[in-house]
Amino acid sequence: MTHDYFESQDFRKTDFSKDPLVKGEYDKCTFTDCDFSNADLSGIKFLECRFDGCNLGMAKLVKTAFRDVAFRNCKMIGLLFQNCNDFGFSVSFENCNLNYASFFGVKLKKTIFRNLTLHEADFSESDLSGAVFDNCDLMRTVFDGTNLEKADFRTSFNYSFDPDKNRIRKAKFSLSGVAGLLGKYNIEIEN
Repeated sequence: MTHDYFESQDFRKTDFSKDPLVKGEYDKCTFTDCDFSNADLSGIKFLECRFDGCNLGMAKLVKTAFRDVAFRNCKMIGLLFQNCNDFGFSVSFENCNLNYASFFGVKLKKTIFRNLTLHEADFSESDLSGAVFDNCDLMRTVFDGTNLEKADFRTSFNYSFDPDKNRIRKAKFSLSGVAGLLGKYNIEIEN
């Protein structure tokens, strides 16, 4: 089976939920205000691509390759990133909604998460060493068996996880966020 190759193309306001994206390799392409909701992106390769203002909610990502891909202002609810091709997986997120997304077991070293809503996302068994969570709402997000060494949570909020079940050596937290690390002790903290 042959796949198509697209380089440096700009896709704007296209509804890929109705007319599927052609299977193939997309290199240095931009997708602006496109609808990928419930689309099947399985097996597609995105290399150095940018997604801006797109809806990728519930898209199917089986063996999808994201290599140096930036997502900005995107709706990405319920995505299962653990199904992606892990070879060279490299992403960044800014001003996105990643509620209910799952990164179970995904290597996300030094990944930038900026101005995100990550309610009930799952980072269990992921490698987030050196990751930066800048101004992220992590309400009910799961960290279990996660490598958070040198991760930066100083400007994020609503996180809660057990330091005994995660690797947190040299991770950075703000004083106001420390309560999220002490939840299992059922203690009261006052200002």
